[in-house]
Amino acid sequence: MKDELKKLKPMSDLFDLKREMDSLFSTRFPKSFFDSYFSDQTWTPVIDIEEDKDQFTVSAELPGMKKDDIDISIDDNIIIISGERASKKEEKEKTYHRIERAYGKFYRAISLPRDIDESKIKASFNDGILVVCLPKSEKSIKRQIEIK
Repeated sequence: MKDELKKLKPMSDLFDLKREMDSLFSTRFPKSFFDSYFSDQTWTPVIDIEEDKDQFTVSAELPGMKKDDIDISIDDNIIIISGERASKKEEKEKTYHRIERAYGKFYRAISLPRDIDESKIKASFNDGILVVCLPKSEKSIKRQIEIK
């Protein structure tokens, strides 16, 4: 087995990196932090982040979910989208040839590079797409200054 791993040197390096990262995170963060956010995490929704002169827009694909199953919060310019997609019960009388859809809890934390006006945040959910509009605060909007 060790000879096979030596042949797969890039994979061996990845395993070493994973071991080091696991060690780092286990000593830097309390176990409860990872238990609450990552231990049950089974999928990660894909997101798009757009920016124009007035706002950021975060779009997340959350197919098969209801808006009541999604939580959105913001803390210090970090938007947190989390929730849980209920799993479909496997029926013992059926044979599953492939199961690719993921179920369970998810958690996404997105750091925004500028201050936002939290009082004007709006979110909508339609056809499995969550859209969160995050207007920039007045102090973070770039302005042209006239020279007199």
